[in-house]
Amino acid sequence: MAAGALVLLGQGLLNGLGTGEGPLRWNPECTVQTSDGEVGLDRDEAKLATTAVALSARGMEAPDTSGLDEVVLQRLAEGPPADAGASLTCRGSAAGDLPVQQPTDTGLTPRAERLRTSMAEVFGDLSLGGFAPGGIDQGHQEGSTHYEGRAIDVFFRPVTEENRREGWLLAHWLVAHAGDLDVQYVIFDDRIWSAHGARGQWRDYEAADPGNEILRHLDHVHVDVLRGDAG
Repeated sequence: MAAGALVLLGQGLLNGLGTGEGPLRWNPECTVQTSDGEVGLDRDEAKLATTAVALSARGMEAPDTSGLDEVVLQRLAEGPPADAGASLTCRGSAAGDLPVQQPTDTGLTPRAERLRTSMAEVFGDLSLGGFAPGGIDQGHQEGSTHYEGRAIDVFFRPVTEENRREGWLLAHWLVAHAGDLDVQYVIFDDRIWSAHGARGQWRDYEAADPGNEILRHLDHVHVDVLRGDAG
């Protein structure tokens, strides 16, 4: 997938965009760690970059990225040298005025269902789990958002470097689009991102059993949506 994404790389820098050769854009909404240092993006640029990389990796027509720095697109497509990992992060933007929703016939709330549809539009046929018609009541830790129909697991099995890179393509896209899709948490590859964090940084995820690759979210991306306010 990463190789296919390289076809979208274009020339030119974003107006006012900082790289390792210049100052980082002041207080950017999103940042990408590149070989040239941190590059700042606004939210729309982050959404464009992550969508274009994901579509190109599938061999699909990607939106015009000629205004984006090619080093950003390359890092998102390839991941850090010799190791997949978090390259993009965005500040949290959890909405505070959402109504509480109940699961539909799919076992997902309308917000989670919208998330599933949006992922499919960009990433195609994904291996999904963590929900079922009528809901689920086991298989996850106590208090899990899966039991409320607010969470989806997207599997990238087996655990390989290539699958990790594909998982990070999705994880980055989810973070970039978190505000639009009311995403609350993204967990993958021993890392967690929260919409409640003002800085929006990825943090280490402490699994209940460090020897369990499933609990460490090495083989799947967990994403859930906001519950809403009961008022």
